[in-house]
Amino acid sequence: MHRYFEINGQGHNIRCKLYYQGGGAAKRTVIFCTGFAGHKDNRAAEGFAEKLLSKHKDVNMVVFNWPAHGDDVKKKLVLEDCSVYLDLVIREAKARFGAEKLYAYATSFGGYLVLKYVSERGNPFEKIALRCPAVDMYGVMTRDIIRNDEYERIMKGKDVQAGFDRKVVINKAFLEDLKQNDLRQRDFLDWAEDMLILHGTEDEVVPFADGRAFAEDNLIEFLPVEGADHRFQNPVHMSLATKAVLQFFAL
Repeated sequence: MHRYFEINGQGHNIRCKLYYQGGGAAKRTVIFCTGFAGHKDNRAAEGFAEKLLSKHKDVNMVVFNWPAHGDDVKKKLVLEDCSVYLDLVIREAKARFGAEKLYAYATSFGGYLVLKYVSERGNPFEKIALRCPAVDMYGVMTRDIIRNDEYERIMKGKDVQAGFDRKVVINKAFLEDLKQNDLRQRDFLDWAEDMLILHGTEDEVVPFADGRAFAEDNLIEFLPVEGADHRFQNPVHMSLATKAVLQFFAL
């Protein structure tokens, strides 16, 4: 089952989706973090939740909209707001649902944001699984998401709508924040044992080599998925990823 709910705090309104059994309370909560221009009704999240809940009754899963994503009320994407959103979701999972243990499953931009959060605020998660994390989000944004003419407009102080199926308004300040927050320059060795990175060898958005190099530099377990693209659109690849993450979480 699922239901929608909102978190209001620190002047923010976060729109969330809870997958659950029973009344919704659970000792363990998985927080699913979507990628750039994603939203709380993410199909991959739904598929993962179905597998998760089919095996366990004392687990639930929360998916939420990042700032300016989906039906979020914000108009512009601000990097620091993302950390605040994640922090509020973590607190809500503990206070509202009674979660004693938290797990993170994040993709692409969501992976970047989870890593950024951990490096700055510490690690609240028992385990963290990252699928195709955009460890060089600035490079991904300027190389693969926005066009050259859009980049030029942003540098001139204009707002641009960027994304894939859905669009997100970004500006110069956001790109500059990404450039200044290069995760490849940070050390994640203290949390490496609790992390898993999965990456498709045919990823057309986040270079496979970036994920592998980041994992090697930080001694993080790395699982290459032969032939998988960025979204793991092949059901076989997605099934493999789901199984690997559940095993890593020991759920």
